[in-house]
Amino acid sequence: MKSSTIKSENLKLSVDYIQQAAKKKVELVCFPEFQMVYSPPEQTAKELSTIAENAINGNFISTLRKEAKRHRIKVIATIYENMDTKGKKKIDHRVSDTAIIISDRGDELSIYRKLHLYDALGFKESTKLIGGDKIERPVKVGIGKIGLEICYDIRFPEMSRILTLDGADVLAIPSGWVQGIMKEEHWQIMLKARAIENGCYVIAPDQVGNIFSGRSMVIDPFGITLLDMGNKEGVEVVEIDRDRVESVRKTLPLLKNRRTDVYADHTSSFS
Repeated sequence: MKSSTIKSENLKLSVDYIQQAAKKKVELVCFPEFQMVYSPPEQTAKELSTIAENAINGNFISTLRKEAKRHRIKVIATIYENMDTKGKKKIDHRVSDTAIIISDRGDELSIYRKLHLYDALGFKESTKLIGGDKIERPVKVGIGKIGLEICYDIRFPEMSRILTLDGADVLAIPSGWVQGIMKEEHWQIMLKARAIENGCYVIAPDQVGNIFSGRSMVIDPFGITLLDMGNKEGVEVVEIDRDRVESVRKTLPLLKNRRTDVYADHTSSFS
């Protein structure tokens, strides 16, 4: 999707996409990063904080929860989240970049706050965002166990491996991948690498337009591209086969072939 700077427009578009997906008998809808609103580079942290909401009962996520329940469909959504200051005056206006898995009953199954902030290649997300401090455990939905990451997280393969070892069959990676030299190549290569090295599906919806590169993709556990939306907005449907994960991991047993007995002698010395 192409998010605008107006939150109400993006909420309306999100509801429309959920309704479209429900008509296609879809089980899970995955939205990209920055679904709530596009924050242009010149927008300040304070300005963004006035748009951000609570992850549990803010209007944006509450509306999506109602739509998920109404249509009996699961949703992966993203918001800017105002963090709890526990009654103290909010001095640091930075917000969390948060992804949420919503069940088909409207319940929140997982809330993940982006761990790795994009302070690279001329960007500095940490001026407006505050990083999370936890990798959320994968949660069971109909298509398998889903582990959540957000965008820049895919450049850190340790996170994908941790989620996989914790049971993930699918890595869902909502993204707003910024355009730039070699950026689309990096995007495609790393999505395929994370799928191949972990023997899992990778679902990576991405923003289009504004400063973003598009190319929403779904990769299967053997690295086959099942979907590449290019710069297209809208709803596309992909079938996820849990048996495919088991089959690939059996014939290409990378997780079993790891030499953790040797790795342990080295990892503790790195920082």
